[in-house]
Amino acid sequence: MIHLTGYFLGLIIGLSLGLIGGGGSILTIPVLVYFFGIDPVIAATYSLFIVGLTAIAGSINHYRMENIDYKTVMLFGTPSVIMVFVVRKWLINLIPPVIFQSGNLVVTKPLFIMIIFSSLMLVAGVSMLKKNSYVPAKEKQSFTKLILQGCITGAVTGFIGIGGGFIIVPSLVLFAGLPMKRAIGTSLTIIIVNCIIGLVSKPHEFGSVNFVFLSVFSAIAILGILTGTWATHFISDKKLKPIFGWLILSMSLVVFIRNIWGL
Repeated sequence: MIHLTGYFLGLIIGLSLGLIGGGGSILTIPVLVYFFGIDPVIAATYSLFIVGLTAIAGSINHYRMENIDYKTVMLFGTPSVIMVFVVRKWLINLIPPVIFQSGNLVVTKPLFIMIIFSSLMLVAGVSMLKKNSYVPAKEKQSFTKLILQGCITGAVTGFIGIGGGFIIVPSLVLFAGLPMKRAIGTSLTIIIVNCIIGLVSKPHEFGSVNFVFLSVFSAIAILGILTGTWATHFISDKKLKPIFGWLILSMSLVVFIRNIWGL
């Protein structure tokens, strides 16, 4: 029964990516860990595969709808990809198996990753719930901030093993002045590249991958993203922003509570 619930949440993951261009990995890792019993470190690799494949399916429709800003993809995506490779290839291996230990309190590497993960989710969710008005305009674009945010997103993507959409979308809205739907299409394109680089940088991890499970889960998620992309035709940008915020905020609280409970 718990696995059926996990597969249903796979559909929600795809729906999230289709509707808001992010949240896929934020949802994928907890689902893989808590519903399928997969180790967080391995779940990070699984997440890159599932989200990357799902994002490819969703980006095709956004390409047809001309919702991809290629200039932003280059400015934001290039530094992001570089940081993903650096972190996944070298920096992640520098983290010891046990981060902190005091008596019965033990903070392991997987637990540390999940704590950082939930904290970033909380920040992203709150930022998108603020009732600021972001008007798309060329003068709002800050190329320096875009490049910096690309680096930060890439570092987070490589460290946690996520596509980065939950950071990419707010960054594109805040710093590039993109409307939500265009930010979604652009986000999916960047996510694809980030996931590919994240997977290529860790080829030795493919030996423990269950490709049958990944294929089934990905197929369900793809069905969800196609449904979500179709639904964006009927939902305004103004409504999409708080949907993104509440979804990410809710999941961050769930993951955080599970982490503290595990301590």
